[in-house]
Amino acid sequence: MATDDVLDAARRIDGRVRRVQVIRDDREGRWLALEYMQHTGSFKARGAQSLLSAHREAGALPEAGVTIASGGNAGLACAWAARSQGVSATVFLPTTAPAVKVARLRGYGAEVRLVGAEYAEAAEASEAFARESCALRSHAYDNRLIAAGAGTIVGEIRAQAPDVETIFVSVGGGGLFAGVATAAAGYGIRVVAVEPERCCALHAALEAGKPIDVTGDSVAADSLGARRATALAVDAAQRGDARSLLVSDGEIIAARRAMWEERRIVVEHGTAAALAGLAAYRPAEGEGIVVLSSCAGRTLIPATSFRNRTRQNAGGGPRVRFRLEAGGAASAATNPGPETPFPDSPNHGTARRRRGCSARRRRR
Repeated sequence: MATDDVLDAARRIDGRVRRVQVIRDDREGRWLALEYMQHTGSFKARGAQSLLSAHREAGALPEAGVTIASGGNAGLACAWAARSQGVSATVFLPTTAPAVKVARLRGYGAEVRLVGAEYAEAAEASEAFARESCALRSHAYDNRLIAAGAGTIVGEIRAQAPDVETIFVSVGGGGLFAGVATAAAGYGIRVVAVEPERCCALHAALEAGKPIDVTGDSVAADSLGARRATALAVDAAQRGDARSLLVSDGEIIAARRAMWEERRIVVEHGTAAALAGLAAYRPAEGEGIVVLSSCAGRTLIPATSFRNRTRQNAGGGPRVRFRLEAGGAASAATNPGPETPFPDSPNHGTARRRRGCSARRRRR
C-alpha cells in the first residue's frame, strides 16, 4: 500500500465521513484526535466507505450488497456505510451474540443472520454467502481499501496540528496502523504502535519478520485481540518510521480511567492502550504528539429500555439514567449523572445507593 492509495481513499470518502476533531491535551505539545465522534463511533466508518465507494466507482458494487462477519465496530460501520450507499448489508453473527449488538446492526438496516456458536462459524457462513450471492466481502481490517480509508485521518490531524511529529495508535489486527503509518510516512511523521503485553499480533509479527498466529489474553482483547496481524501492517512498519510498544493491562485500565476522570470521555480499553503508551515513551523536548482516540467505549442506553420507568429532575422533566453496554459507540460525556463507568472506582455505586435510600424514605 502506498501514500497514493490513502489520497485516493480521502477523495472517495470526502463528504461521507466526519472530519476528526483534534484538541489540545493538558500538556504542551500534545493533542487528542477524537475519532470516537465518527459515524458509528469509530474509525471503521472510513474504511467501510472507502471499500464501497471504490467498488461503486469501478461499477463493481454488486446488487447483493456487502457481507461481513462482525458484531463489533467493523460490522456497525459496514451496515452504516451500506445504508448510506443504498445497498444491502448482510451481517453474520454467532447465535451467542448479545441482543444489543443485533439490535444496533438492524437499526442500521442490516440483515442479521445468526449462525453457529462461534465467530469462526459465522465467518464461514459469510464467505459461503458471498460465493453464492456474489456479495462484496468486507473484513474488519485485512483489506487494502479499508486500511487506506483508515489512513485518511492523518491528513486531517496534520491540518489541525501542523507541528505533529508522532502519532500514537492502538493496534489489533493492524488495519488502522497500516493506513496511518502509510499516510504518516508521506509527512515524515513517526507512528507508535501500542499493544497489550499479552495481546500483540503486530509486535510478534515484527519480531518474526512475517505475520504469525498469536493468542490474546488481555482486558483489551475484545477490540485488540486479533489472532494475526495483516501483512499490510507489517509492511508499513518495516518501510516507515514506526516503533512498537507494549503496555500492561494495569496501565491500560489506568489510562482509561484517566480519560474519564480528567476528560469525561469513555473509550474502549483497546483505545486507552494508545494513551497508556505515553508512559513508556521518552519524547524529545518539544516533540508534538497526537494520541488517536479511535473508538468509543460503550453504548449509553436509557435505563428505561430495561426498566419501564423514568425519574423526574428538578425542573419537572424526565430524568433519564443510562446503562453502559459493551461494544457500542458513544461518549460518556453525555451522561448527566454522577455515576462512573468504572466498577473498580471507590465511589462506584455510592450515588445509586443513596438515591435508592432516599426514594425508600420518601415512599415511607
